[in-house]
Amino acid sequence: MKLPKGFLFDFDGVVVDSFISHYSAWTSAFKELFDKEIAPFPKSYAGKSPMIIANYFCSVIGKVNKAEELFFLKDKHLDIYFTKPKILPGVLDITNFLSDKNIKYGIASNATKLFLKNSIQQLNLNFPIVFGVQDYKKPKPAPEAYITLAKALGFTKKDFNNIWVFEDSLTGTHAANLAGMIPIGILTQYSKEELKAAGSQFVFPTLLEAYQYLKSIKQ
Repeated sequence: MKLPKGFLFDFDGVVVDSFISHYSAWTSAFKELFDKEIAPFPKSYAGKSPMIIANYFCSVIGKVNKAEELFFLKDKHLDIYFTKPKILPGVLDITNFLSDKNIKYGIASNATKLFLKNSIQQLNLNFPIVFGVQDYKKPKPAPEAYITLAKALGFTKKDFNNIWVFEDSLTGTHAANLAGMIPIGILTQYSKEELKAAGSQFVFPTLLEAYQYLKSIKQ
């Protein structure tokens, strides 16, 4: 077995634990806009675009017409009250490994570009190409995010079936499948069975175990 040609990464739940960063920004923005407490975050919305999440929170109080306003305010709070996310195990190991092997990799996330930029800078991460939700017309679960990233890395469609995509959400797993790539599940929030059912070909607890597996492949 050879190493895949390329590796694409989701960000939230794969590279970092950013739930507190995002939910605290949603909470403070919602409070400022409506003077109300926000609803609990539904697990089924993990990995979805911020606009869809904004629509959900506004729908709970019958204010869907305010979703765009909440979306922009949340992004503003995310920047002003930036809470550094926690880097997850194996991130530096796997990016150093891929760099040493001259294998191309990057991030395609449904998070906003400003949050990605701030997080990567604060955590001193090594990702040469990073795409956020503003870079796509159709965010995940559409395949555009991963197709855009793969092309930016120099891959063509014939390479797609030899590219691994690390995802912790069902939303992103579907996107990788639709792109014709190989979804690899990370056990941040869904079970092995759920990720496998969604199409993940391998499942690892974190990127650390994925790195250890890749390191064991004989070249």
